[in-house]
Amino acid sequence: MSLSSVELKEFATSVGATGCGVASVDRFEDAPEGFSPKDVYSKCRSVVVVFRSMPSGAILAENPVPYSHASFKMYEEIDRLSMELLRFCESRGVNGVIIPPQVPYLHWDEEKLHGRGIISLKHAAVKAGLGIIGKSTIFINRDYGNMVYLGAILIDAQLESDSLVTDLACPPGCNICVKSCAQQAILDGTVNQKLCREGSFFKAGRGWDIYNCNACRRLCPLRLGSRG
Repeated sequence: MSLSSVELKEFATSVGATGCGVASVDRFEDAPEGFSPKDVYSKCRSVVVVFRSMPSGAILAENPVPYSHASFKMYEEIDRLSMELLRFCESRGVNGVIIPPQVPYLHWDEEKLHGRGIISLKHAAVKAGLGIIGKSTIFINRDYGNMVYLGAILIDAQLESDSLVTDLACPPGCNICVKSCAQQAILDGTVNQKLCREGSFFKAGRGWDIYNCNACRRLCPLRLGSRG
């Protein structure tokens, strides 16, 4: 049996994905050692990236609980999409593995509070033609802005890659994300994870994780993409 990019994208949409893109594994030759798709799955030939938009109002609450709850639910939705995609691929005789949308980390520096996923989903999304990475280092899609969550599967079939996005960028001279960061954690296109985590996360009662700050995402002029 065979599988095409068109079929896969149509299926992804049918099970709830807002968007889907494909990148040949050859596009990841510049990935850091140990964090390439082939380091995860040696038979990988294509990386399939999906995203789902978050309800835009979730980030507007003054209380941090609604946004935190919505964020964790988004990861559950992405996991479900990735599982469905992989099942669909297997029904076409294509094998693959799932990339978790959040944790666990194998690479974690406790002193610096710095973690790295087994591959970078935001960079994979760029290579799959779904958008760009803004100055905040958050992924931005043309139509849905930065209010999207990403997932991916690595498959052993060679599918047609999507064209890269070359005509989307942060507004000229815009530094809202940099200036709005109370921790001053954003600098030269990178984020100091220790500073960011110390200001944007805390443990609430009974050990619940709470996102305490989302200014860089919320105040971005491209937060809603073309919908804004």
